[in-house]
Amino acid sequence: MIAMVLMSIASVLTLASCVALLRSGRRGRARRLSAESPPPPVTVLKPLRGADPGLEQNLRTFFEQSYDHFELLFGIECEAGVTDPAIAIVERLCREYPGVAARVVRHHGGQGLNPKVSNLRRLMEHARFDHVLVSDSGVSVSPDYLAESVAQLEDRSGRRPVGLVTHLIAGVGDHRLGATLDCLHLNGTVAAGVAGSRLIGRTFCVGKSMLFRRSILESLGGMESVATLLAEDYVIGRMFQVAGFEVRLSAATVRNVTGRTSVRGFLRRHLRWGLMRSRLTPLAYPFEILGIPLGVAALGLALDALLSPVVEGLGTWPADGASPRWIATPLIFAWALALVWARDLIGWWRLRGVDGLSRAALLAPIKDTLVLGVWLLAPLRRHVGWRGRRYRISAGTRLYAEGPSSLVGGPQIGLVGSGRSCRRMKEQQSSQ
Repeated sequence: MIAMVLMSIASVLTLASCVALLRSGRRGRARRLSAESPPPPVTVLKPLRGADPGLEQNLRTFFEQSYDHFELLFGIECEAGVTDPAIAIVERLCREYPGVAARVVRHHGGQGLNPKVSNLRRLMEHARFDHVLVSDSGVSVSPDYLAESVAQLEDRSGRRPVGLVTHLIAGVGDHRLGATLDCLHLNGTVAAGVAGSRLIGRTFCVGKSMLFRRSILESLGGMESVATLLAEDYVIGRMFQVAGFEVRLSAATVRNVTGRTSVRGFLRRHLRWGLMRSRLTPLAYPFEILGIPLGVAALGLALDALLSPVVEGLGTWPADGASPRWIATPLIFAWALALVWARDLIGWWRLRGVDGLSRAALLAPIKDTLVLGVWLLAPLRRHVGWRGRRYRISAGTRLYAEGPSSLVGGPQIGLVGSGRSCRRMKEQQSSQ
């Protein structure tokens, strides 16, 4: 009985989020065609650290934007005696595309415990335009990405002014098992969650791609207000929403290139994301299991088995109740598997098409099982680390340094901060 009720709730939530995902972007495309005002100039901020697999091709997609007036700023934190390989890649692209206003901003950080925000604050000092787009290094985009995003920000047809534009993330580049699992989660659970958040009137902001007006952000507190937070993207989105602005989900899709992410890298990333969600919304976090169908099935059947003696004692459970439960168990798990496949395969098809769909179908139940373990373990985490230094995560994902440390230099945040080998450091970077 309990399993049936929980699975029914999970089914409604899953199907609603799938419908929202399929419908995402339709209004945006129509509005873009009706845009009449000339597009404003845009500054694109790209914080970089190291040369991830596919970095050059990812950055190239920004040089090839079909937009009239924009600049690209690449932020790299300098360390004594270390030359970041990303510098050579950017300089090569600048020579290849001399008509694009692009440059590298070298700096020494020191603008917050969150390394990305520290980098962005330095880049903001060099931005020429009020329209600012923040984009991670591991994403690639279509040529009309900027035009589509700006059209959304300039749209005036809604009840509230649009303050920030964010994007759905399509996981691509699944060359390893861990990368495929990562793509499955991004294209299924994460994409459905972002699209479904519109149904409750609170579109989640995805930090991999954000467009906003710098003047408005500064009036709300600026980047410095999130410099000590790990979940800066979520908080920035809430800053705009609380101030009365709409956070708009764009019709454009951003491709997150997972590259050679290992299974360990996949687990590290989503443990960190789970840790952040458990600190941001601790009361809502336990209900996230409703988005993990296999976990809902297991929980419901366990509660049925636990409470059945009590119910039988009250005379409301059939005397031969054990037999129906043996029949119900495989049916409940089959129901859960159907929900997993529906969400993950619909999301995969919506964001990527049919390429790799059969492999995704085989791995979807394994991914959901791993995600259940991540959901259970993430709230137990207390720290993130970088190069042997540890930071404690408090409410709201506030970062606290443990022991003497300097804010100069760029920390690489992860769940384990040993920094003992180049291989481990590269894996941490690729799992961001």
